Amino acid sequence: MSDVQPSFAASLPTQTRRQIRRTLRSSGLLVAVGQGFYAAGVSGALTKPNQPHHPRVIRDVCLRLCNALAVDVKIHGEMPTEHALWVSNHVSWVDIPVIGSSAPVFFLSKAEVASWPVIGRLAKAAGSLFIKRGSGDASAVAVQIAGFLRQKLPVLFFPEGTTTDGRDIRRLHSKLLSAAVETGTPVQPLILCYRGPDGRLDSIMPYIGEMTFGTHLKDVLGRSRVQAHILPLPAISVEGHDVHTLTDELLRKMREGLATLQAEVLVK
Repeated sequence: MSDVQPSFAASLPTQTRRQIRRTLRSSGLLVAVGQGFYAAGVSGALTKPNQPHHPRVIRDVCLRLCNALAVDVKIHGEMPTEHALWVSNHVSWVDIPVIGSSAPVFFLSKAEVASWPVIGRLAKAAGSLFIKRGSGDASAVAVQIAGFLRQKLPVLFFPEGTTTDGRDIRRLHSKLLSAAVETGTPVQPLILCYRGPDGRLDSIMPYIGEMTFGTHLKDVLGRSRVQAHILPLPAISVEGHDVHTLTDELLRKMREGLATLQAEVLVK
């Protein structure tokens, strides 16, 4: 437990160590969220989000959130800087501060996040676009994303449409990729992998099943430090693609990238 003296921590029962972590990290998380609201207010994001200078502010806030959650982020290679529509595999709500601390992007998120206490308000200030999966509004959101891309504002969404255990890439939803085809914007894939203290794929970070946000947050705050590994893949040009062929190529590249990253960072 890195939050207290290691020799003292090792002598405590497991449940006690977890409770100490939750207490310390809850305080750190509250401070990070408070700093996020202050930064959003100073930068004007609370009243007028999605401005070109806001991604830099978002990165600083996300880095503070990662530190508070005891997540160490490691980037494999150079993070791209060219304008693109960004996509990533999706494991947890923690993906947002992890990626946001490393890449200057605006996020597309599920509609439920907008109603979450505190976090929802911060997500709105960060310029997130919200979509109800299966509600038929994907076309409307694609139009909004296309508008962002025409302004050269980087947008990231999770094309799997749901969180997973991180072992594989699920079938991708293609409708939102039409924004890239329509605007001629390359697609920039990222691959994300959480490595637990035992060197294996982490089992606590996935936010899946019927788990509530409060329960998952409690688990995350009480766990040992975890590593989040990000692998940027080469951007995919949309030239010569329609939405379907672009989706097929993206799925293939993301699955290959995930296998490569897991082979590099996980214990066999």
